[in-house]
Amino acid sequence: MRMYDLISKKRNGGTLNKEEMTHLIEGYVKGEIPDYQMSAFLMAVYFQGMTKEETSIMTDLVARSGDVVDLSSIEGIKVDKHSTGGVGDKTTLIVGPLAAACGVKVAKMSGRGLGHTGGTVDKLEAIPGMRVSLDRNEFLEIVNKIGISVIGQSGNLTPADKKLYALRDVTATVESIPLIAVSIMGKKLAAGSDCILLDVKTGSGAFMNTVEDSLALAKEMVSIGESAGKKTVALITNMDIPLGNNIGNSLEVIEAVETLQNKGPEDLTKVCIELAANMLFLANKGDMESCYQQVKEALENGTALQKFAEMVEAQGGDKSVIYDVSKFEKAAFEKEVLSPVDGYITFMDTKECGVASCILGAGRETKEDDIDYSAGIMLVKKTGDKVQKGDVLAVLYSSCAEKIEPAAKHFLEAVRIEEQPAETQKLIYARVTADQTEWA
Repeated sequence: MRMYDLISKKRNGGTLNKEEMTHLIEGYVKGEIPDYQMSAFLMAVYFQGMTKEETSIMTDLVARSGDVVDLSSIEGIKVDKHSTGGVGDKTTLIVGPLAAACGVKVAKMSGRGLGHTGGTVDKLEAIPGMRVSLDRNEFLEIVNKIGISVIGQSGNLTPADKKLYALRDVTATVESIPLIAVSIMGKKLAAGSDCILLDVKTGSGAFMNTVEDSLALAKEMVSIGESAGKKTVALITNMDIPLGNNIGNSLEVIEAVETLQNKGPEDLTKVCIELAANMLFLANKGDMESCYQQVKEALENGTALQKFAEMVEAQGGDKSVIYDVSKFEKAAFEKEVLSPVDGYITFMDTKECGVASCILGAGRETKEDDIDYSAGIMLVKKTGDKVQKGDVLAVLYSSCAEKIEPAAKHFLEAVRIEEQPAETQKLIYARVTADQTEWA
């Protein structure tokens, strides 16, 4: 079997069978297929796409290219939740404890932030003493004992995806829906949970900028999950506006705690209730109405907050900061960004808001960059709000004085203020299951 022939077949719109796809993925992982040939194949996929069968086969090969996590020693149904990433997206810190408080087992491996999107692992490390690298036995033991553990990705998980993504990143083939689906679902299948909930973001701060593309990706991933025997549901949620009011690691942990105290921003609270209820539904905890009620009770009676504190303590973190967020280290410098005119905020370029937070030190451009956990942005006004000249739009925080002004300039350029208000945007657009798409 020659790689040349596989490239030619896909370039001409053909379909690869399981044997051919196995040769392709296994050969590339072993180093038998060079980057230049795999690059040509990826570009062929970019233009020709892949069938559902091809996508499922490739995802399974990617998932099994390295370690596959065995969660069978954890009692109960394990539900994984994945977000396609965004700005202010601290939902895992809220949704995981909510689901665990309602009896769902959450054994989650999360990533770090890169570029304008924040990473769950970085946010957790803003908690003093918090360990996100645990050996497999300790990880499983914590989930069995308290119902939830969130750690960083470790071991030899999906090496095929690591190689393929690095290549896609430099060959302009990242924006292929089948390849995105393979990358995400390969990692989810390797992570070992019984069910998968997908939070597919859409808008200016998301990887997919349109609802149509987000829907196509959601359907592709749900199909892959179901084909692999995993009950899978996807929600399409708005990332055209930052989620919640806080952007940045410590700031987002603080807002997550406030939300678990049932005092969080309305948009963040609503999305988290929706996500958590769907996790319960996947775990067979009742119909959707019953699942909503269970989640709201866990939010109101404090059991979800307690579950978060238990997880923090189990992973070596200082749980006292969860009950008293004033203990988080404060940034040395802050600045209020004022509205230059009267009007209505009609648009916030969410990606650029995330970039402004990175400029302050809250994110990294390369994997080696250090993070300033206290840095970030606290939004005072958001899309749809009426403002007057001189009103505070946001407060910026950083440990480095020189970073404040460039970040303020960048943030202000990301905000559009006009005389007439914009139309109200939906927070949740659709719910995608194996059988149907339910529009909100």
